[in-house]
Amino acid sequence: MENRVLGRTGIRVPRLGLGCVTFGREIDEASSFALMDYAVEHGMNLFDTAEAYGGGDHSSEKIIGSWMRATGIRRQIVLITKITANFTQKHVREALATSLDRLRTDYLDIYLFHSFDPVTPLKEALDAMHEGQRLGLIRCAGCSNFSGSQLRRALELSRDSGFRLEVTEAVCNLAARESETDLLPICRDEEIGFLAYSPLGAGFLSGKYSGDRSALPVGSRFHVVPGHADIYFTERNFRTVARLHETAARWGVPALRLAVAWVLAHPEVSTVLCGARNTDHLANALAASETELASDWPVDLQPG
Repeated sequence: MENRVLGRTGIRVPRLGLGCVTFGREIDEASSFALMDYAVEHGMNLFDTAEAYGGGDHSSEKIIGSWMRATGIRRQIVLITKITANFTQKHVREALATSLDRLRTDYLDIYLFHSFDPVTPLKEALDAMHEGQRLGLIRCAGCSNFSGSQLRRALELSRDSGFRLEVTEAVCNLAARESETDLLPICRDEEIGFLAYSPLGAGFLSGKYSGDRSALPVGSRFHVVPGHADIYFTERNFRTVARLHETAARWGVPALRLAVAWVLAHPEVSTVLCGARNTDHLANALAASETELASDWPVDLQPG
């Protein structure tokens, strides 16, 4: 699989990474181990997790830590985790130490703010991340779910410090295209690494949802996290799903493969994070990495 350098970090990352949000929440440890084995075997050696994923003894971080201890290949993994909230210097220090303990490692490749914290002063939050880097506990820092204006503010505050957020992570798919105009131009201009998550819209782009919230397929992502419907259930998005499936039928290519290929077509996207519950989901993503959008791709669905 093609690798590229993540922004200005010098860290080489694969075009596809493993999103580990399902670990401990939707699949057990044995299934999670099988996914990680498959991912590494196929070049997907970037693992993205968070302290908030899963919980207790079955947290995503603990499962990944156990797998890395069992396989002994920590140095081959680009490991990402996130702090949820409260970005004071004291709490970042504590949360980082706890994540490192759960992951059974002495450093992270990338440590992210999981979302913007309106309470902690941004400068203090940045200083806390800088401390983690100076101590060798993280190779670089970044943010997840920041708006373009929030990321720009963080970059401005860091302009003269020799430290800045080098990576941003955000949703990017055919039904959630805000990052195309809000974040990707900043990433291009500032050489920020961009990690795209939810390329299938939490399964919305599969076409299995009718819009009836009382009839969500049992066990589906929208059934597990009903709040997804608030984001995706709009007339415009259902039209997008229809257009995607019409195109897939015309080309004879699975619709979900085209959906991932669409995200990969953005030159500013460093890595697409693929969450999965079985290896078939990862196989679809791997096939998408070999799929190009043809010249008759619908104009209204063109990458922006």
